[in-house]
Amino acid sequence: MSKAILEHINMTVSDPDRTANMLVDLFGWKIRWSGASLNNGRTVHVGNEEDYVALYSVGDPRGLGENENYRLAGAINHLGILVDDLDAAEKRVLDFGIKTHSHQTYEPGSRFYFHDHDGIEYEVVSYA
Repeated sequence: MSKAILEHINMTVSDPDRTANMLVDLFGWKIRWSGASLNNGRTVHVGNEEDYVALYSVGDPRGLGENENYRLAGAINHLGILVDDLDAAEKRVLDFGIKTHSHQTYEPGSRFYFHDHDGIEYEVVSYA
């Protein structure tokens, strides 16, 4: 079997530019592409050279409450982001004005979580 690599994930957000700018600021990613998309919507691709997150909006999507997606078939529970320096990553998140929670350390690494302005949960993990 040939090797398969996750290239991107596509998420509906309220404001693709706002979410993309948050991810650029927090993780040093770059905006790879932005433009018009399905149903007169807008999409922004943000990530690195190998993979990215596609952020899509039609302008006024219905939002989910915090952790509601864990009870909704087909929803994404959280987006996991691997970093080299967990403390530095958490400082950037906190300095951005976002609260972190659910700090855990267990084999093989440590992690924390946060929710963005749309209620999307992010897991930030380090195996360093």
